[in-house]
Amino acid sequence: MATSSGDAFARLVDVMRTLRSPEGCPWDREQTLQTLAPFVLEETYEVLDAIERGDPGALEEEVGDLIFEGVFLAQVASDAGAFTVVDALDYVVDKLVRRHPHVFKDDGQVHDAESKERAPSARAALERWESLKAQERTERSQTHSTLSDLPSSLPALLRAFKIGKRVAAVGFDWQRAQDVVAKVEEEVAELRDAVERSPQDRTHIEEEMGDLLFALANLSRKLGIEPEAALRRANDKFTKRFNELERRFAERGQRLDQSTLEEMETEWQTVKNTVRNEE
Repeated sequence: MATSSGDAFARLVDVMRTLRSPEGCPWDREQTLQTLAPFVLEETYEVLDAIERGDPGALEEEVGDLIFEGVFLAQVASDAGAFTVVDALDYVVDKLVRRHPHVFKDDGQVHDAESKERAPSARAALERWESLKAQERTERSQTHSTLSDLPSSLPALLRAFKIGKRVAAVGFDWQRAQDVVAKVEEEVAELRDAVERSPQDRTHIEEEMGDLLFALANLSRKLGIEPEAALRRANDKFTKRFNELERRFAERGQRLDQSTLEEMETEWQTVKNTVRNEE
C-alpha cells in the first residue's frame, strides 16, 4: 500500500500505463476518448449517489473510480501524443493558484491570515473566481463569446444553470432572488395563457415551458441551489412516496390501475404526511 497521496497516484498512473501497453489488457488498449465518455458520466453520477446517500464507504470507492477515469483519459491522450497526466495536473494546479489571488500571492506563496488580500467570505471568493474565469475567457480570444465553450452535451437543466452563472459573471443578472421569482410567475402566466388559448399549438407551448424551466434554473442559481441535485432529491422523494402508495394498495389486494384517481389522491395525502415525518 502507498504511504502518501503522491505515491498512490503514481501507482495508479503506472498501472494504467501497463494496462494500455502491449503486455496489458486488450480491452483497455482498444478504448478511445469517445468510448470512455459514457463511463466518465456513469462514475460521476455514482459519486453523486454516494454523497446523497451519505455513504462514506461507497464514496471512497466511487471517488477512486472517478479519479481512475481521469487517469485513463490522460493515458489515452498521452498515447495519441496530445498531453500527459502531468500536463493535466500542472494545468489544474496553475489554474487553482491563479484563480485564488485571495489565498496565493503572485509568487505562489500563501497570504498571511490577516492579509487584506484574503476574501472576506465564501460569496466574495466565488465572485472573484467567476470574474477571473470570465476575464481569462476574454483574454484567450478577442472573438470568444461568454457562452461559446459551454458543452451542449450537458443536461439541459444544468446547462441553463451554468448559462446563468456565466452571464451573471459579466454583470447580466437580476439584482435579487425576488426579481427572479417575479420572472417565474410571469413565465407561468404565459404558459397558462398558451395552454388555454392554443392547446393544439405544441410548438408555442413547448417554447413557453422551456422559458419557465430556464427561469427556474436561474432562480435556483440565485438561491444558491444546484438544480440537478434539487431535482434528483425531488425524484427520490416522489419515488419513495409512490412506492409506499403502491404497497398500501397491494396490501388491500387492489391494483392502482383499477383504482379511481380520488382513491389514489386520498391515500397519497396520507402517505405524504406519514413519510414526511420519517424523512
